[in-house]
Amino acid sequence: MALIISALLKPNSLPFSPLQRVTPTAKTRRFSCKVLNSGHPDWELNQIQRKQSPLGSSFVTQLRRSYSNGEVSALANGVSVVAKEPDHDLKTQGRILFSDVVVQKRREVFWRGNWNALDIASAGIVLAMHLLSLCAPFYFNWPAFWLAAGLYLVTGLGITLSFHRNLSHRSFKLPKWLEYLFAYCGVQALQGNPIDWVSTHRYHHQFCDSERDPHSPIEGFWFSHMNWLFDSSTVIEKRGDSTNVGDLEKQPFYRFLQSTYILHPIALGALLYALGGFPVLVWGMGVRTIWVYHITWLVNSASHVWGRQAWNTGDLSKNNWWVALLAFGEGWHNNHHAFEYSARHGLEWWQLDLTWYVIKFLQVVGVATEVKLPSQLHKQKMAFNN
Repeated sequence: MALIISALLKPNSLPFSPLQRVTPTAKTRRFSCKVLNSGHPDWELNQIQRKQSPLGSSFVTQLRRSYSNGEVSALANGVSVVAKEPDHDLKTQGRILFSDVVVQKRREVFWRGNWNALDIASAGIVLAMHLLSLCAPFYFNWPAFWLAAGLYLVTGLGITLSFHRNLSHRSFKLPKWLEYLFAYCGVQALQGNPIDWVSTHRYHHQFCDSERDPHSPIEGFWFSHMNWLFDSSTVIEKRGDSTNVGDLEKQPFYRFLQSTYILHPIALGALLYALGGFPVLVWGMGVRTIWVYHITWLVNSASHVWGRQAWNTGDLSKNNWWVALLAFGEGWHNNHHAFEYSARHGLEWWQLDLTWYVIKFLQVVGVATEVKLPSQLHKQKMAFNN
């Protein structure tokens, strides 16, 4: 769900014109966008799913989009203002197989000419892990297999429990030593450091399934699955400056992981080789890493394409049972987009959610506190029949 290497590029300015005074347009439609309480350590605004304008101003009380002239107008303190949207090609480019998702603008990644060092490094690491895993049939042994399975559980929970539910959404609190331990497990998933991962994910929720979403299937299934990782300039241009992770940037531990990130998976690889030679390296590093890669990426792609929607979230998020099974509960994605702050994604008794079971255990033993769950009132508000 995030960049493999820390992004060091300065984003280009976004193609929006300055605000101007306008008079009301004749043909308009109400429009709203859910925005995270970016960088807020207590994350209270997420709990009530507060509606804000994409213009980023809390004083905006009414927002309208005109489809006739491509403008977004807002009523701000009684004054009508407008932002001109960039022109877009409205021609669709096909429907994703077995789904109702239409690709609006398929983005070409691999055959473009503006690859930078970050893109090459990210692609190189992903390719290296896939090539290493091809050796698996020739170097199989049970100790290596079970070690890889154990690391899948540890590093997978490092992503789902730590990077996602704890750090991105502040769904619960842990003692700092335990928070840092889980975050370090996430680093060993080779999906990036916590600051960059969390920043990208928060932007995904802020601009979900719009043209500013870092990874949405409206630009193609494979773009949402993994190709966006190799087009950092476009991703950074979409989202703007990374100003939504102030809560993590204040902490020296996360800044240390950001500056030394790639050294930690390298150290793990060296340790695995020392423990069991090349077979353990192949299974514990290669097979395990790409397994966790694609399971994580399926949450971005498959869970926005296939499944069903239980809640009126206004985006493409779906509840997908088989992604949930593989990704420790993350596949109940429509539930998550409806109640971003919730520590539990599998809201029904039959919706398996391994990450929630671990959080609940930590709560029972007294180390997880302030565990957030959706209220009945909020469920009624998000229901389709509301």
